[in-house]
Amino acid sequence: MADTNPTTDAVLEAASRLGRPVEPEQGALLAAYLDQLVKWNRKMNLVGKSDWRSVFDTLVVDSLFLADFLAGMNLPDRPLCLDFGAGAGLPGIPLRVLWQQGDYWLVEVREKRATFMKSVLGRLRLPATNVFAGRAEDALERLAQAGHQATADLILSRAFMPWQGLLDFIRPMLRNEPDRSGAAVILSNDPPPAESAIPTGWQLADVASYPAAGGERYFWSFRVE
Repeated sequence: MADTNPTTDAVLEAASRLGRPVEPEQGALLAAYLDQLVKWNRKMNLVGKSDWRSVFDTLVVDSLFLADFLAGMNLPDRPLCLDFGAGAGLPGIPLRVLWQQGDYWLVEVREKRATFMKSVLGRLRLPATNVFAGRAEDALERLAQAGHQATADLILSRAFMPWQGLLDFIRPMLRNEPDRSGAAVILSNDPPPAESAIPTGWQLADVASYPAAGGERYFWSFRVE
């Protein structure tokens, strides 16, 4: 039963085993998210045929270490954050259990996945965490119409599009002021690129590696120059 019905204690143990312990309250929220993910996954195929432990070890693990990575970045006190291609809420929803700085928008064009995330967030009640159901290129304009700032402080991507194309795509969306430039964070299975491969106008900033799924994964952050 533990494989199909995550408990707080089981999640706490799984996080400790991965080397990134969480608090009991966080473990309860992660367990609630995983419980909903497993139930919806039987009907919608959100993450393939996976039990919650596999999802935790291969996908939620990214969120655990990403929380620490973002906490170490130089971000505004209340950044506007966009998570492109949020899918089933990974890494964003587990991330927001652990890292709750600023306003966070999970951007997803596929209606069923957006519906799932809205349902989960209605249960978890994570602060300042919302779903934008629509195209990534429309997100900021629509948010600005609703009273949010017109450019983002942080954009995250796991596999929304190849990273070089992503940087070109998001550059107009990021804040670019003399004393305050936006950042892009990419989750990758590969080490950061050589400087010669980075598009003009960008600078590779913070980089970190972490253990995941028996190997090593990476976070790369880029800043607008």
